[in-house]
Amino acid sequence: MEKIRVRFAPSPTGALHIGGIRTALYDYLFAKKNGGDFVLRIEDTDTSRYVEGAEDYILNALEWCGIIPDESPIKGGPYGPYRQSERRQIYDKYTQQILDSGNAYVAFDTPEELETLRKNHENKGEVFSYNYRTRKHLRNSLSLPEKEVKSLIEKKTPYVIRFKVPVDQTIHIRDWVREDFSVNTSMLDDKVLVKNDGMPTYHFAHVVDDHEMKISHVIRGEEWLPSLGLHLLLYEAMGWNPPEFAHLPLILKPEGKGKLSKRDGDRLGFPVFPLTFTDPTTGSVSEGYREKGYYPEAFTNFLVVLGWTPEGKEILSRQEMIEEFDLRKVHKSGARFSKKKALWYNQEYLQQKKDEELLVEFKKIPEVESGGYSDVSLLRIISLMKPRAVFVKDLYVQGSFFFRAPDRYDEKSAKKAWGENSSDLLKDLLSLLPQTSPLCPEKIKTLLHSVVERHKTEPGKIMMPLRLALVGELKGPDVPDIITIIGLERTLERIRHALERIRVH
Repeated sequence: MEKIRVRFAPSPTGALHIGGIRTALYDYLFAKKNGGDFVLRIEDTDTSRYVEGAEDYILNALEWCGIIPDESPIKGGPYGPYRQSERRQIYDKYTQQILDSGNAYVAFDTPEELETLRKNHENKGEVFSYNYRTRKHLRNSLSLPEKEVKSLIEKKTPYVIRFKVPVDQTIHIRDWVREDFSVNTSMLDDKVLVKNDGMPTYHFAHVVDDHEMKISHVIRGEEWLPSLGLHLLLYEAMGWNPPEFAHLPLILKPEGKGKLSKRDGDRLGFPVFPLTFTDPTTGSVSEGYREKGYYPEAFTNFLVVLGWTPEGKEILSRQEMIEEFDLRKVHKSGARFSKKKALWYNQEYLQQKKDEELLVEFKKIPEVESGGYSDVSLLRIISLMKPRAVFVKDLYVQGSFFFRAPDRYDEKSAKKAWGENSSDLLKDLLSLLPQTSPLCPEKIKTLLHSVVERHKTEPGKIMMPLRLALVGELKGPDVPDIITIIGLERTLERIRHALERIRVH
């Protein structure tokens, strides 16, 4: 069996959609499971759509996701160059070969002429196609005398090279994801293989590249499925054995029909790109999963199950993904994106991390860094807030009262918590707290119990107004834990402030 070699071949035309990342991930997992190579190739022949910085974005996104190529424009390899723009001489050689074989021809039709033909057909309720029916009536080397063709070329008349699709042949197509099917060549048009600037189109360039780079399996999105018949014909015309093909389902909108788009993300509040991308033309900024606070391992775990379901588990390490991934079990139908599920995955991965790991990230938050707490106290905060956190920033957002005294009190909570004797209870606590040393949850619980006993009341009568004084609302972990962390001075100050400000009855 030949060595498994797969490739991910994005175009540097903008940010890399999460659908592209999933394709790269499936390529990578398939290669690693089978002891093969994962190749990154940049398909940049369409200079009109090239976006400055897009290639770097692709490389950085793959690195963040841990999808590391064995061969790439940066790493190199035995089958380079790995940018199509640097492979012109290779394409020129095979362009001449396909012309000499009679499977392609030169076409001089201008874009204006073709547009006129399309409009004329539309006016008749028909669709114009450059194919076996029309090619002999158009300006190309199949219809023009050889002498005229030569003269036009010598005069540097712009031309393209088109594939000569054979007439009325049946192409039998096999796909690892889809069921086998057939296509009749009469349904295909004579696609342009080489543009008038001499650069090949995707159809020709990727076939040449996949052959030259010894790609054994092409794993790509289902949008290329209608072109598979043409690509197989190109392999046949060149006398090459084609690779195996697998066409992946789309990632669908969270609701409604169609492919997930940036507009869906903007509307519903989630990223569709792995990293934040700034459009160099418009200046618009699209936030990425990394900048939102997602872990790369959570992001890729979420992506891997959008189209493939491992048996019996949802959380998979990278090694488990490699061992269990089965290309033949990829779903045929589209996978619906779920923001809720993406958040769930990140929360699961955050919960698995040790508090000491989270501490490093937690201390990068400016308010935390300037909060004046020791690492021991910060670890206590992390431990208390972690069960409710999805992102590291949630540790601060949900526990901001540790770092900032309340400047207002939730009105609904105040009405519920502040009773007739709340002030007396808190004043009593104010006088007793300084005598409690050192502060720890057990001693504070004992103190609060003694206050309750002395006033012959219920625990809630002091716990609720005390929580309101410390937090500003009725939320947060156990009150003794809060007091232990913020310390005596902050606790006393917050109680005094609440006594001055809260007037319910």
